[in-house]
Amino acid sequence: MAVKTITIDMEAYGLLAAQKRGNESFSRVIKRRLAPERTAAALLARLPELALADDTLDEIDRRVAARRESPACSPALDDKGEK
Repeated sequence: MAVKTITIDMEAYGLLAAQKRGNESFSRVIKRRLAPERTAAALLARLPELALADDTLDEIDRRVAARRESPACSPALDDKGEK
């Protein structure tokens, strides 16, 4: 893996070091703190920004309907409706 050396002041170093967990590398701390959040809530929050073409939405609707018509493609549920 390629690496890059950067210079930061002591205050920034202290802030970064304070975020470390155990033997976590500084690279991992930076990635953890700066990477976009990847949760369902984050996705839902971004949905208004995402533009989907009408044909994409039509295809999603078609596939959902096909799955509803073909229970073999769906997860098995017991008589209580649970997996």
